[in-house]
Amino acid sequence: MAARGATYRTPFKLGVFVIAMFGFGFALVPLYNVFCEITGLNGKTGVVDESVVARYEFDPDREIVVEFMTSLNQELNWEFLPEVAKMKVHPGKVYTVNFYARNLTDRDVTGQAIPSVAPNVASRYFSKTECFCFTQQLFQAGEGRDMPVSFVINPKLPAHVTTITLSYTFFDAGQKVALQ
Repeated sequence: MAARGATYRTPFKLGVFVIAMFGFGFALVPLYNVFCEITGLNGKTGVVDESVVARYEFDPDREIVVEFMTSLNQELNWEFLPEVAKMKVHPGKVYTVNFYARNLTDRDVTGQAIPSVAPNVASRYFSKTECFCFTQQLFQAGEGRDMPVSFVINPKLPAHVTTITLSYTFFDAGQKVALQ
C-alpha cells in the first residue's frame, strides 16, 4: 500500500512543477520589462513631456555625440535612413532629427520602428518628446516621408559617456499580426 501512495504523489508533484514553470514563463515578460526599466538594459529609451524637459538645466560646456543608425527587418522592402549620421548635442536641450522612410513595394505596408540606445547606461538618460516609433506607420505603395524624432539628454548622464548611438529597426507590423 505504501508504494501505491508514492505512485500517486510523483505525478502530482510533476504536475505542480509543470504548472509552476508555465506560470513562471508568463511572468518572465513583465519581470524582464521591469528589470530593463530599472537597469537601463535592452536600450529602451524614456519618454518625457515638455514640463519635465523645462526643469533640465542646459549644459553648454558639455558635448555629447549622438550617432543615428537604421536597419530593416528582412521581410520589409523599404528604404530607411537618418537625415544625418551623427550630431553634437548639449545635455538639457531638445533636438530634432529626421529619418526618411519609403515603401518600395506596390502594396500598402504598416511598419513599426523599435528603438535602441547604446551604451545601455545612456538609455536611462536619453528621452524622446516626439517619435515616429510611438505608433505604427502606414505607408501607401511607393510612399516616402520624413519622420521627426525630438530628444533630450538628461544632464545627469554620467561624465564618462561621450557618445550615444540611437538605432531603429523597422518591422512589418501587418505581417507580424498575421503570423500571430
